[in-house]
Amino acid sequence: VQLQASGGGLVQAGGSLRLSCTASGSIFRCNVMSWYRQAPGKERELVADITSGGSTKYADSVKGRFTISRDSARNTVYLQMNGLKPEDTAVYYCRFSCRRGDYWGQGTQVTVSS
Repeated sequence: VQLQASGGGLVQAGGSLRLSCTASGSIFRCNVMSWYRQAPGKERELVADITSGGSTKYADSVKGRFTISRDSARNTVYLQMNGLKPEDTAVYYCRFSCRRGDYWGQGTQVTVSS
């Protein structure tokens, strides 16, 4: 099983990006799909997650700006990021918490210039 994250890039403050993460291989019953991020010199932190039932949770720092969604049939999770700020600069990682274990993507760089 591999998770492939994409959609990162360089954007000006106030701009938007949409991240995607798709799992390949045999993967079943992933109750929770999540996005984390890690900025240089900082610990990895949870940005948002979504359950199979559609319940969502966000870090306070991104509430009202980011939206997480999922397409379970395609084993894909999305993160729509609007109103980006320089402090959102980080490597963003996806994580699937599934019946057979946890899987992590390789990370995609998001850089927000001021």
